[in-house]
Amino acid sequence: MDAVEVFWALHRDLPREGVGSDLTTRTLLGLAGRLPEEPRVLDVGCGPGRASLVLAAAGARVTAVDLHEPFLRRARRAAADAGLSGRVAVERASMSALPHPDGVFDLLWCEGAAYLMGVDAAMGAWRRLLRPGGVLVLTDAVWTTGTPSPGVAEFWAAYPAMRDVPATVAAARAAGYDVLATHLLPDSDWADEYHGPLEAAIDAWPDPDTETAAVLAGARREVDLRRAHADEYGYAGFVLRRR
Repeated sequence: MDAVEVFWALHRDLPREGVGSDLTTRTLLGLAGRLPEEPRVLDVGCGPGRASLVLAAAGARVTAVDLHEPFLRRARRAAADAGLSGRVAVERASMSALPHPDGVFDLLWCEGAAYLMGVDAAMGAWRRLLRPGGVLVLTDAVWTTGTPSPGVAEFWAAYPAMRDVPATVAAARAAGYDVLATHLLPDSDWADEYHGPLEAAIDAWPDPDTETAAVLAGARREVDLRRAHADEYGYAGFVLRRR
């Protein structure tokens, strides 16, 4: 298997495709303030649909979009299993070319995926989709120190746009949003919800070949690095109201 195939196979059955939790989704929703009784929500980069289900269970009408068809199948199945198919519409779409009219959503949601487009580009492009006063909620990796360890700096060099919370707050204001709240995700959102299942999947891989073993070692390094340097970086949620 090549590296891309190994990555998708490793992530295929994870309960969550990134840092977060149902509790954090509910917390960020609470920080969004007053919304319509049945808010229209666009969940961008929905993955297997964890956030979509939480939002739908809270009364939202959710349109969940992603490009990876296996995730979309899982999201549809999860919505059906939870009895929420009537509240969750799952669509295949690119976050950089969302096929929706201007001003139709009360809430736009993106947990851990905006970096693929670039957070600043996403905030600018997605603003049109929100009604005036609508809310954008996104999460992104952030620095929590100004002097990261060499190994940490080397690992995150793959994401050169990573910055601290105040820098993202300033960018959001410049993009036409009022910042309602920020929220640093707890360690449990890393260890219990994402890295724990990822590490178990690594351990369970049967007899990897050389190329596969290299990919697994890289994934394990990600887990070990966070365990050793949790005080240097994290994930933060940003709750932004369109001006």
